[in-house]
Amino acid sequence: MITQRKDETEINQTKIVDQIRCLGIDMIDEAKSGHPGIVLGAAPIIYTLYAHHLNIDPQNPNFFGRDRFVMSAGHGSALLYATLYFSGYDLTLEDLKSFRKIGSKTPGHPEYKVTPGVDMSTGPLGQGIATAVGMALAEAKQEEIFNTENNKLIDYYTYVLVGDGDLMEGVSYEACSLAGTLKLNKLIVLYDSNSVCLDGKTDKTFRENISMRFISQGWNVITVNDGESIENISLAIEEAKKSIDKPTLIEVKTTIGKYSVLEGTNLVHGSPLAKEDISKIKEQLKLRDIPFTISQDACDDMRYLINERCSKLVSDFDKKIAELSDDKKKLLEYFISDNKEIKLNDLIYEPSADGKESTRITSSKILNSIVPNHLEMFGGSADLFTANKTYIADVGDFCAESRVGRNIFFGVREHAMGAIMNGLALCGFRAYGSTFLSFSDYLKPAIRMSAMMNLPVIYIFSHDSISVGEDGPTHQPVEQLSNLRSIPNLDVYRPADANEVIGAYKTALSKNNPSAIILSRNSTPILENAKVNEVEKGGYIIYEPMKKPDGILISSGEEVHLALEVAKNLAVKGMQLRVVSMPNLMTFLKQDDEYIESVIPVEIRKIVIEAGTPYIWSRIVFNSKYIIALDKFGLSGSKNDVYKEFGFDVPSLEEKIENLLK
Repeated sequence: MITQRKDETEINQTKIVDQIRCLGIDMIDEAKSGHPGIVLGAAPIIYTLYAHHLNIDPQNPNFFGRDRFVMSAGHGSALLYATLYFSGYDLTLEDLKSFRKIGSKTPGHPEYKVTPGVDMSTGPLGQGIATAVGMALAEAKQEEIFNTENNKLIDYYTYVLVGDGDLMEGVSYEACSLAGTLKLNKLIVLYDSNSVCLDGKTDKTFRENISMRFISQGWNVITVNDGESIENISLAIEEAKKSIDKPTLIEVKTTIGKYSVLEGTNLVHGSPLAKEDISKIKEQLKLRDIPFTISQDACDDMRYLINERCSKLVSDFDKKIAELSDDKKKLLEYFISDNKEIKLNDLIYEPSADGKESTRITSSKILNSIVPNHLEMFGGSADLFTANKTYIADVGDFCAESRVGRNIFFGVREHAMGAIMNGLALCGFRAYGSTFLSFSDYLKPAIRMSAMMNLPVIYIFSHDSISVGEDGPTHQPVEQLSNLRSIPNLDVYRPADANEVIGAYKTALSKNNPSAIILSRNSTPILENAKVNEVEKGGYIIYEPMKKPDGILISSGEEVHLALEVAKNLAVKGMQLRVVSMPNLMTFLKQDDEYIESVIPVEIRKIVIEAGTPYIWSRIVFNSKYIIALDKFGLSGSKNDVYKEFGFDVPSLEEKIENLLK
């Protein structure tokens, strides 16, 4: 551990730590908002990591071969920004003074692609550490893809700073359990252990033995009893980096709000400090009591330490890239690039001989056609491979004993699966994962983060409606489809048949934002008029009557088949009905007015048929009586009996529609 310059000038590390502390609390004071407790308590941890261990290039913050750092305790953003400033990232004191202001580089919680040096958006506790597991998983897979005995191109660590709150969240249990199972040894978690949370001492809510919990999950655990000791923290990180088969938790005993009159209490957690307290802290630390005053020498010293260790990282990485084969160079370019488009030029699809196929089976055929040819695609299922049909037959399984495979067995860990997929995407993969639609609620926080960070993750949800039948209301999604459609920047596809499934994948893989593809368990006819290329528009005319329409039926998924049958039956009675398939409602609403009018003209009455909550459809149908939907939970019974009970059988639909259009 370097503690002096080459000219033998001593580096005062304590002074740097204290400057970071005071810069952080100045930011919070200026914003009149923030979390000073972690700034004062955890500064030695983050300083030690950045100054002595994290392999980074502050001038090239997105350098692919860098170590990743996740501030899972996202409320510690002021501490992170102060450290990034001292480390030499593209942040100015003016940026720090704009902490928590609109349009600044220093938002209230860390935001991906807003602040240089921030590797993911954090704030919802537990999401950071769970996503970091995905980053470590990505590194392990990329090692297998790129590295040879003579060229260790991929060799980065994923570091995480967590607090008690992160470890209380259930998603951390799931993710850390999988990390231990998969022996992700390049994952190092620094635990700011201060026994205080927002509402008080943690012994009111959190008494388990954390060390034993992590050991039981297959982790190494190292304890640093003095959270002020840079040397001991550094030695612990060095020890963690030696692990060859386990991730490591380093528990660092700290004092929340160190040096404040409120130190050691929850009162220092989430509110700015009093002016008098700030003055006394700076007096104790022998620093000038002028906001945003820093020692340039201290700043230069920290940047010196980083530069001495990391100055050749990029050039060495580039030399190793030069030794790769052309195919691997091209693949690495994909991982590095922000453009994650995959064209389905190599898609091979054979429809079922009888002309019927469930959309989950079509999805399986598509994935099994394209994934083996695209090493950048990586995913799995939360213990539902056999039901979701997302297992890829020819690529093997990713596990602790072998990194060669690309089927990830997430286990019954939907919460963690979503976050881990985000971690994979943040490291360049085109990630996908699957479970039942009714369990998408478990992934909601991670889906929201995918959309917020604009990550090209594909969520595959099968068993998409009350037509699941016998499994009953716990497994019959009702509100989930509307919930997913309401998430900004998430494309939600509910295809009606094999053609639309192909269109959904084709469209999703051509874009860089997250997608959810909603699939049916039941076999349905492959429709003659379904159009692969119309899916990208969100909705289109799938059936046109012989004469001018008396009404328009709008549906998605399985209900399109019901709408088609109803339209053809009512045609016998002289009623002319257009049918519109709407695989992606929100995308349809973004089309130009001319296209929307051509599909659903204003002057023609429209009726929606969808076995889910009706609320989102009010965007195109303004009278609720014209929305045939479901606002209650399902029932256990056969598909046909459940449909009939809720009025989604063809005779009931015919009667309703005939009455509505009289």
